[in-house]
Amino acid sequence: MIDNIADEIIVTGYAKLPSNITARKLYEVIAVALLVKTQTGEIIEADCTLSTNLAKKFTNDMLKGKCLSDIDDIEYTIDTAYFGSAKKAIKTAVQNCKKRFDSLMDDED
Repeated sequence: MIDNIADEIIVTGYAKLPSNITARKLYEVIAVALLVKTQTGEIIEADCTLSTNLAKKFTNDMLKGKCLSDIDDIEYTIDTAYFGSAKKAIKTAVQNCKKRFDSLMDDED
């Protein structure tokens, strides 16, 4: 782990959006930002570039309290709760957040 890392950090992940959804008209990719506790990997808050406030809030509520180390649980939650067209893009962006987080935690061990 990086020696001087904060107790809470933001990690981001990106993924291409399907061409047939509203958010694609605004953005080429979805961005997911996660506020994470460095010691535990717990997601404190989540934000994303979906086009409606309801979808953004739902994504936050769906991910908040989850642990990045349990990506299978996160993916299961997304699969069973989110039925929008951006599902695959959200999963990919969260997977990329996890990769970034893992990379930061593995640095300089």
